[in-house]
Amino acid sequence: MLPRFRHILVPLDFTAKNQAALDIAFDFAVREQAVVSLLHVIETIHGPQDPEDPELRDFYGRLNHNAESELDSKAQRFMAAGVRVNQRVRFGARPTEIVRYASEHAVDLIIMSSHAVDRAHPATSLATVSYQVSVLCDSPIMLVKSHPQRV
Repeated sequence: MLPRFRHILVPLDFTAKNQAALDIAFDFAVREQAVVSLLHVIETIHGPQDPEDPELRDFYGRLNHNAESELDSKAQRFMAAGVRVNQRVRFGARPTEIVRYASEHAVDLIIMSSHAVDRAHPATSLATVSYQVSVLCDSPIMLVKSHPQRV
């Protein structure tokens, strides 16, 4: 018997390649009556920044506002089908925050976009967010690979 997926996480970077992962997550969620979490991680600037700097605070505030709007848009399809959907924005390193969210919220499947591996230079794929998440996360992961000619 196949496992039942009750909580599906879909990390999004709002590029066109995310659509295939969203479509698959939608089909799974409807069939399994699963909760879906749409997650966007805003990568933070590293270095000696002052967290009270008004420019930095405004910058992250605008990014957060835009991300919340995008997540609202992506969630509409799920809500229209009666699927319970959570929308979250986090700040930090993308792989770390995706893995942390999955652990904290008992996610039992991650469906995320990836890209086809360059077979001439496979080591370049080791630095991708999807590869890092697949290695670090305890949850099952479905990588939906995009191909440049198909996106």
